[in-house]
Amino acid sequence: MTTAVQDVRLVPMMINGAEALSRSGRALDILNPATGRVAARVAAADADDIDGAVRCAQDAFASWSRTSVSERAKTLHRIADAVTEAVPRLAALESECNGRPISEMRAQLGIVGELFRYNAALALAQRGETVDIGPDHLCYLERVPLGVCGVITPFNHPLTIMARSVAPALAAGNTVVVKPSELTPLTALEFARIAKQAGLPDGALNVVVGLGAEAGAALANHPLVAKLDFTGGEGAGRAISVAGASRFIEVTTELGGKSPVIVFDDAGLERAVNGIAFAGFVATGQTCVAGTRLLIQDGIYDRFVDALSQKAESIRIGDPFDPSTQLGPLVSDRQRQRAEDYVALGLAEGARIATGGRRPDLPPPFDGGFYFQPTILANVRNDMRVAQEEIFGPVLVAIPFSDEEDAIAKANDIPFGLGSAVWTRDIARAHRVARRIEAGLTWINDHHRLGPALPWGGMKASGHGKQSGREAFETFSEIKSTLVRIAPHDTDWFGGATQRLN
Repeated sequence: MTTAVQDVRLVPMMINGAEALSRSGRALDILNPATGRVAARVAAADADDIDGAVRCAQDAFASWSRTSVSERAKTLHRIADAVTEAVPRLAALESECNGRPISEMRAQLGIVGELFRYNAALALAQRGETVDIGPDHLCYLERVPLGVCGVITPFNHPLTIMARSVAPALAAGNTVVVKPSELTPLTALEFARIAKQAGLPDGALNVVVGLGAEAGAALANHPLVAKLDFTGGEGAGRAISVAGASRFIEVTTELGGKSPVIVFDDAGLERAVNGIAFAGFVATGQTCVAGTRLLIQDGIYDRFVDALSQKAESIRIGDPFDPSTQLGPLVSDRQRQRAEDYVALGLAEGARIATGGRRPDLPPPFDGGFYFQPTILANVRNDMRVAQEEIFGPVLVAIPFSDEEDAIAKANDIPFGLGSAVWTRDIARAHRVARRIEAGLTWINDHHRLGPALPWGGMKASGHGKQSGREAFETFSEIKSTLVRIAPHDTDWFGGATQRLN
């Protein structure tokens, strides 16, 4: 929504290395979800602003793409050092925008610098290849950057997800236009300032803020954008994929999930409860790989649900900037209403609330925030909507299973295929089950852990392609083949001598 509020700071976009207001003069409110109050206003881009940012990126590509790999790597290392030093400030901005506890944000943002260092190393380690096509020719292959890359990021992990795409894009020699979520854009804008101060050329990274249906669509459909990298919901991901397909450009999509978490009866009650509370409730459940679909072996089902409910009730809810807070608010009132609606739907489908299911009582100013209790729905069947659809909140569903085959069947009976987990002390069974789960990522006796070298992406309706890892780096360039005739004699195809085409 737009606003006329004057007593909060106005944050400009970053285009061509400079702060920029929207050409229309519009701005968007940025709410602090812990209080529901306006924390800032951000210039709101429309199609004209997007066009300007893309054209600046296109101009910068001419020089950045020809910058030596060693110089690009040095720049990325300076960015990594600067962003690592700025983690306390960036963590505070993220907590202000998305409501996650400051302890979570400080822990998560440490990987941002590592993503830039890792991709700088990949760029430096890259080597060309030759292909033998016979003694008369030398054929060599090289990777060349694509051009302007459009990166559209979500609200839940604003800076980390942005870095997973921006780091390989810049390392490979591309320039970037980022459209962050209109709910949580402040760290993306601050990062652009940090990158400029670290020596990134003007126009190599541009950050424009706006609504998805307007600014996001304009970026996805811009004719000068050579690659799209999108993280978000399935519906928007399909639209992004269609936009890219219409121009035959590279598209990476990281979409929704409903991660199965299989708990066998030998998992160890306490360690599994502690691990699964982290899997499902960290980030207030607002993560695409959240462990929210619990498949619990029937022999321990009741005991496990009771123990996990006690753990959920012990989680401290409150001010995200209080170091003792363990659970913050949802990002918006709309997201909280979504969680409430799904709880009501689960009850209508026959589930019961084991714990939670309502808004907590908090003192001012947090009584105006978008808080929701950690919630567990028991007596859930795998065909219920609460078991099949992504809630994106602190709502876990508990489904019993009988044996290994039943667990695998239920784990895979879902449209999504992003994350999953297996909890067991039987190491052979752990690997056996992990191999058969239809998901891009499977943790064994853990959840949410990642690293810069880990390919991140899913199967089925969870999207296409990988973010992070060498696999992601390679999607930001394409193979170019060059053939050189080195034969000592000339060729005359039409001169009458027998020739070969291959």
